[in-house]
Amino acid sequence: MSETATLVPLTDLMPILGAIGERDWAKFKELEREFASRHGLDVWEDVFNFRLKPVLDKESDRWLLVQWCSAGIKSVKVVG
Repeated sequence: MSETATLVPLTDLMPILGAIGERDWAKFKELEREFASRHGLDVWEDVFNFRLKPVLDKESDRWLLVQWCSAGIKSVKVVG
């Protein structure tokens, strides 16, 4: 993870986690765009992969995956 990604204040991340928790895809995408334009795409990738995604509960992580992939997936089956 880049040093810049470790310096992003938690207050910049809370609204993104809130949008995920509220299952608000449009708000998440808006906040993602704002974050990437403010901090850069590379920083967004690091922050998402190393700071946001690891703290998501299983259902939130699954919801986010379904949202990203929904354009090409007809259905999602929960296994296990």
